[in-house]
This record gives sequence, C-alpha cells and structure tokens, in this order.
Amino acid sequence: MPITPEEPGHRDYAITTRLGVGSTGRRVQLCTNHFNVSVGQPDVVFHQYTVSITTEDGENVQGKGISRKLIDQLYKTYSSDLDGKRLAFDGEKTLYTVGPLPQNEFDFQVILEGSFSKRDCGVSDGGSASGACKKSKHSFLPRSYRVQIHFSAKVPLKSVLVSQRGVDTSSDNSTQDAIRVLDIVLRQQAAERGCLLVRQAFFHNDMNSVDVGGGVIGIRGFHSSFRPTHEGLSLNIDVSTTMVLKPGPVIEFLKANQNVELPRQIDWIKASKMLKHLRVKASHRNMEFKIIGLSAKPCNQQLFSMKIKDGECEGQTKEITVYEYFKQTYTEPTYSAYLPCLDVGKTDRPNYLPLEFCSLVSLQRYTKPLSVRQRALLVEKSRQKPLERIKALNDAMDTYCYDKDPFLARSGIAIEKQMTLTEGRVLNPPKLKFGKNEDFLPSNGRWNFNKKMVLEPRAIKNWAIVNFSFPCDSSHISRELISCGMSKGIEIDRPFALVEEDPQSKNLGAVKRVEKMIAKMKSKFPVDPPHFILCVLPERKNSDIYGPWKKVCLTEAGINTQCICPIKITDQYLTNVLLKINSKLGGINSLLGVECSSNIPLINKIPTLILGMDVSHGSPGRADVPSIAAVVGSKNWPLISRYRAAVRSQSPKLEMIDSLFQPVDDPVNGDNGIMNELFVEFFKTSKRKPKQIIIFRDGVSESQFNQVLNIEVDQIIKAYQRLGETDVPKFTVIVAQKRHHTKLFQAKGHENVPAGTVVDTKIVHPTNYDFYMCAHAGIIGTSKPAHYHVLLDEIGFSPDELQNLIHSLSYVNQRSTTATSIVAPVRYAHLAAAQFAQFTKFEDASEEKVPELPRLHERVESNMFFC
Repeated sequence: MPITPEEPGHRDYAITTRLGVGSTGRRVQLCTNHFNVSVGQPDVVFHQYTVSITTEDGENVQGKGISRKLIDQLYKTYSSDLDGKRLAFDGEKTLYTVGPLPQNEFDFQVILEGSFSKRDCGVSDGGSASGACKKSKHSFLPRSYRVQIHFSAKVPLKSVLVSQRGVDTSSDNSTQDAIRVLDIVLRQQAAERGCLLVRQAFFHNDMNSVDVGGGVIGIRGFHSSFRPTHEGLSLNIDVSTTMVLKPGPVIEFLKANQNVELPRQIDWIKASKMLKHLRVKASHRNMEFKIIGLSAKPCNQQLFSMKIKDGECEGQTKEITVYEYFKQTYTEPTYSAYLPCLDVGKTDRPNYLPLEFCSLVSLQRYTKPLSVRQRALLVEKSRQKPLERIKALNDAMDTYCYDKDPFLARSGIAIEKQMTLTEGRVLNPPKLKFGKNEDFLPSNGRWNFNKKMVLEPRAIKNWAIVNFSFPCDSSHISRELISCGMSKGIEIDRPFALVEEDPQSKNLGAVKRVEKMIAKMKSKFPVDPPHFILCVLPERKNSDIYGPWKKVCLTEAGINTQCICPIKITDQYLTNVLLKINSKLGGINSLLGVECSSNIPLINKIPTLILGMDVSHGSPGRADVPSIAAVVGSKNWPLISRYRAAVRSQSPKLEMIDSLFQPVDDPVNGDNGIMNELFVEFFKTSKRKPKQIIIFRDGVSESQFNQVLNIEVDQIIKAYQRLGETDVPKFTVIVAQKRHHTKLFQAKGHENVPAGTVVDTKIVHPTNYDFYMCAHAGIIGTSKPAHYHVLLDEIGFSPDELQNLIHSLSYVNQRSTTATSIVAPVRYAHLAAAQFAQFTKFEDASEEKVPELPRLHERVESNMFFC
C-alpha cells in the first residue's frame, strides 16, 4: 500500500531537543576534523538571485561547466554594473551576493570565446579534405549568450548564530539556507581550480591515486562543508576518495577494463557501452571530444563522404576510408587500422577518429560498482593511520586557504587553522556471560572463545555437507568441525551425507548448478530433509552460487544453511563458523550480564521491542533494481540479543519503508506488513505485547528525519492497533548514521580513540539531541564513529542510560567477537537486506514494476538466518 505524507497520523511528532549531556566514563582529550569559524559581521544578509542562461536562439544552456564559465565572464565584463560584488554561483540556476545588487533584475549579453562551441576534428560525412579536421567555421567566432538575473530571496547569516545560542530553529530553514550559501562558495573555489566536484568533495589531478585494476583508479581528495555546532559554526574537512577512469590511450584502457592482452581480444559491444559519453583528447589536433559510439566497420573499411576542395571536381564528394584520409592528411594509423573508430560526432552526422590517436582525459568519474577484488585493493591502499590523516587535513587547510576567498572575507568569515579540541568519555564495556556461567569483561572492545563455551548451544543433528567443486576434503572438514564444536559445548553428530557436485555441472549457470545439487540431496534424504546443511562454495566472496542456494534453502526447502570457502582450516576459522551456525539454529553464544540478571534500565520492567530498520538500494547506475527494506525486531523480552527479520521489496531508491503496515481483507490475518510479523513474534516469545518501542533507523539524512517520525512511526502505530490494541506504545526513535565526515583523534596519542569513546559536546548540533560514539576498536586505518540522532524519546532515558544502552547493543552481535561500529539491530537489518538482494541477482527481470520477494519458509522464518 503506497504511503503518502498526507495520510493522517495519530500524533504529530516534533524532533526532540537536547535535554542534557552524559557524565559516566573516563574523560579523554580529543581533537576532531572540525575547524572553528568566527563570524565578524553577523548582520550580513545574503541576497539570492535566480539565473536564466539562454543562447541567441532562445535555447536553455545546460551544463555546469559552460554555466560557470559564463558567470565568470559576466563578472569580468560587468563588474561595475554589479557594484563590484562577488558572486557565489551553484553552477545551475542560483547565485548569491553579500548584500543587494544595485537592481533586482538584470539582462546581460555575455560574449564567450569558441572554446565551448562545436568542434569538428575527425572525419565526417560532408567534410572537406582541407577542413574536415578544423573547428567548424563558426567555432572561431565568439558566441553570444543572454544571462538574466532576478532577485528571489534574502538569507540572513545571523540565523546560524541564533541556532548556536541554543534557540530551536528546526521549523525554520534559514539556518540551512545560510550554510548552503557558504558550501556553494567552497564548491565554486574548487571549480575555479579545475577540480572534479562530487557533492561537497573535490579532487585534483595531482592527488594520490590507487590503481585497482580494470582501468579504474581511486583518487584522494577532500570533503569540505560548514556545519552548525554547539560551539559555533565549524568547517568540517575530511579525506575523501572517488573512483575515476585511468587517463591515457583508449586502447590501453579497454585492454585493462576487459582484462585482455591483445586488441583483437576486445569485446567491442561491451567497449561501446563502456566508452559512451566519455571524453577523449585527439593527439593529432590536441582537442577534446565526447564519444557517442563506435564505427560499424574497422578503420580501413569505414567510408565517409568527403568534399573535394580544389581541382576540376571541386565541390563534388568522394568516398574515402578513415584510414586513407588520416594516412594522406596526418599520420598513417598502424594497429588501429583493423579496429573500429571512435564516433565523436552526432547521431545524424558521425565523426570518426582512429583509436590510436585518442586518449581518455583525466577526472572522469567511474560510477559502476567495484568488484570484490577492486574494493579490497582500494581499502588496503587508501587507508590512513590517525597521524597520517591529521597531517593530510592540516596540509589541506594550509594549501587551500579557505577564508581567503573574497566572498567569505566580505562576509566576515574567519577560519582557525587548528583542529577543534574537545572532551570525550570512554564508557566502561558491558560484562558478557558465556557458558558454564562464566563472566567476562571485554578489553578495548574485543574478546574471544578460547577456552570458553557458548551460553546456549544447539545440537547439530541430521545434517549434511555439500561441496560445489571446491578442492577440499569434506570429511576432514566435518571431523574438524565436530572437534571444535566439542570444545565450545556444541554437540555435533557425524554428517548424514557428504554430497559432491557432479564434475559435468561445473560449467553450468549458478541456478542450474543449485537445482542439480538439490536434486542430488533429495536422493540422499528421501523422507525428511536435513535440519542443517554446510555448503562449501567454489570461490571466496561474491560466489554466484550463494544467492540461488540461499533462496532455495530458506524460502523453498526450509533448511538452515551456512556457506563457507575454507582456504585454511584453523580453530579460529571454525569457531567463527560455529558461532554463526549456533545462532541460526536458535542458540545463544553470549549475553550481556545485565540481560541475564534482567537489569536493563527502563526495559527490564516494561515489555520493550527493539527495532533495527534499513533500506538497501541497487548499485550505482542501476536505477531499475528494486530497493530492499529490512526490519529486525527483538524477541524473548527482556533479552535484547535475539532478533527476527522481515524483508520486503519496494520501489527503486525509495528510502522510506512503505511496507510496515499493509492491511488486507483477511479475517485471520488482516495485515500483510512487516510490523505484523514482528509484533506476533514478540508476543509468541515474550507472552506480552510491547508497551515501549525503541527504533534504530539507518540510512536516512537529516532532511528525512521528519518523515521517519511522521510516516514510518505512524505506520507502526497502525500495525499495532490493527492487532486489536487501542493504546499507543511509547517510542524512542534514534537515527544511526555512518555516512558522515566527522573523525575523532586522541589529542595526545598516535593510536585510534579507545573503544567506547563518546562525544556529546562542542561538535554536536546546537539544539538537536545527537552524539558521536566509537564503540569499536579501530585496528587498521582511522576509526569512524557512528553519529546517533535522537529524534524522539517518550520512554524518558537519561543521556547516560541511552548512551550505555547503545554501547551495550554494540556488544550483542552473535556472529562477532568484537564490539561493532553500529548497534547490532541496524547491522542485522543490513545483513538481512543484503542476503535477500542476492535472491534476485540471477533472475530474469519481472514484468511487475516491483517484484515481490519470496517469504521465508515457516521452519526458518523465526531464526537469525542473517547471522
């Protein structure tokens, strides 16, 4: 059922404000990548103007590049008409000034040299022998544009200062508008330096790069944005990485991209798709072009019509190959004579260039998803230790001189050169409970199962091993697993069957291979299916078998399954595998000490449901792939370590979950939504209905906070009342963000901040209730804290109670022996969504707009299959 914000809700929720700060924990001095900003002229008012740019023919001008060039030329030409005021232009339709321009409306004629005019430098139908590789004749002439400027609004800078004084401005957009103006200035600075802009990050040609293979490199740049904080306005700068195509000869790029050694091995259909819309520089004329495709024939066979310039046949046309033309006019193509040409013309007027004369220009973004190997290489080569990152950020502040910008200077903006110092607190880790009633206190967010037993083991009986052609001894794996299980208190019988894939199946598609393996399994288990299957995959990470196998087992056969690819079988490896298996079979590996003693503040006495919510979207460039919404809900109250997941598909890129409440005309089950499943599971396992609900929501930006409160919470209330309840539970709603750019560093240390570090002063929002927490121990690179925003707290946690609860929830992930960087319910929701996304990876596109996901089999639907 589609949800619209206009639907009436039971309550109108407003985002809560900060009521106080925490006090527990050991104090620690920190510095952050925020640089304090002072405002010397608080009464400054930015004036916003709408910009319209058209050609002489009245056509709208598209493209930020030419638009910025025109506004720059406009300022140079008409500076006196503008009273000398500097312009901050967003590259599209809006510009800002400090104070008003002399008039509310302007209509300028701007003359731009022909650098953006049509270039014709290859060979094209209807060209001439002497002119086919020049700019078209009008291109040398300056071109005239019409630029109209209309006043539209005032944006007072002091709105930022009002929010700093603790005045709630959540219902007023002026604070965000003022910050948007300042951020536009940062983007304009970077554009003037010729940088690649990606939102608020910029990237230079000369910056460090990481070659990840496939013709793709990662380049390091900087994110920079202004943020309102409790201590005032700050400039947040962070190291950022984006992927670009490796500049250089096109033919070398294609060989790397397709992982082939020779040009004749290139798949030209793939190449055409890859090259479309990319920019190249032609060496024979030193000009840039945009590729629209490839020629239908090789260079030495591709004909075009060329006008004869002189002689008796002047004005007539003749057919000539691209190869012959370049041989006569420039240089004879060599290896590319037998390869297709690049088409850099228009659909109705092709313009061909031999491949060997073309090179990809720099700073062209690569937006396709990286392979597992590429991602691993990027992470390995781009990580920075804390001191390295601090040096890079300080160097950036010295190099880019942000506050020297004339627009910012005129606004009275001054930026400190030193990082902001702040105080943090290191929370005490929660005590964990293992088997044999053993208590353990983790150290720096880590623990292990050496000489420990799981708290509630589940025996593994009636099970099997299937092997998809991985070169290993399945019987050896079973013996080692049984031995390891014995040391952890898990009783494991010998497997009922070891099923090896038929050799002839290895070359089939993933779905067919799974079908054949399932058929072979059924012959081994003619009556009842196995209770559990250990599946040995043919390759590590991203195996094509994974999705189809999980789908069949979890949705059709109702069999718990664990996939492995054992490169090296060690006790640690098998222990990690057993922790996952035990969780999936309903066991418990460890609990918080306060869970065992039913002593969690505000939760132990009142039935409380904890939800983790996430939406997973298709990879970049795949706008047609449905998004996957996953919600996990706690069960067995007063425990907070056990969860059930419910997963649905929804429209691509839709961030709000639209399937929380789905009423249907069914006398037995009147709701087909996610929350109905989780409410029923909570009641079955807790024998009570929840009176309090704590929501952890992942993946939403600040602009969507109100939608979480007034759309998603409203749907949860409707699902609750559909079960016959008339009251409404109390809600605490928290957004967990990992996609931010704040980093924490020890002020007097070289290592990452300790596990359990929390910051709720200075760099937090001036009025909203938020804090940063680094629950995990950063071993490699620089730790990134989670940013928690408390949108609503009807339950009434104190700051210390809430921070300690969130910290504790980072220790309950049943598949981990470290504190996680984000609370377990959010991590579980992400894992559940990712696993369901694999189900549809190899299926044919459905005619349905949003195909419905299969439901879990009743035998596994309540299990933690996502562990």
